[in-house]
Amino acid sequence: MTDFVDQINRLHRQVGTRRVEAGEARTVLMRRTYDAGIADVWDAVTSPERIARWFLPVSGEFEVGGRYQLEGQAGGEILECAEPERLRVSWLFGPDPGFSEVEVRLTPQGDERTLFELEHVAVVPEEFWGRFGPGATGVGWDLMSLGLALHLAGGRMTQEESVAWQLSDEGKECARISGTAWGAAYTASGADAGTVESTTRATIAFYTGAAG
Repeated sequence: MTDFVDQINRLHRQVGTRRVEAGEARTVLMRRTYDAGIADVWDAVTSPERIARWFLPVSGEFEVGGRYQLEGQAGGEILECAEPERLRVSWLFGPDPGFSEVEVRLTPQGDERTLFELEHVAVVPEEFWGRFGPGATGVGWDLMSLGLALHLAGGRMTQEESVAWQLSDEGKECARISGTAWGAAYTASGADAGTVESTTRATIAFYTGAAG
């Protein structure tokens, strides 16, 4: 049985900024090591059939310049694909998505271990960032990483089971730990204590249904 609390505690998180053509972007970086070879991890994050087993069904043209769409989630363009080390895509949803990109980087750590890094770079509306900070995006990616861990270990949750788990005590505890950890990463980036406290509280409330 996967210990999801242990898995969520394994993650390294980093918050920053980057200048892009569209303006100043916010960056969230999530890093962890999986007990699987790089070829297996690469296939898990690029094969449409496998992505549907641990994340969401995906359709599209799976080549550089092609477009993809995750069911009920983001879509965009495949911008770079350097097998088995790097995948970069635009990550867009809503009527006015602005600039948003996700890059996955894989590094072998021996034959059966792989360092996994996911960096999300986006120009975020100030009112949204001011309310939730990095955790709104970061907690979502943390929870995604649990699905990938379960898949690589040979397990699986259906979409219904995944939703039920997120509403369970363990799921809410993972969201609380994740939200708190992203608050700590935000502090490390130079954010003031009051902003970190308010955005962390709002993020945890959003993911757990607790009173804000």
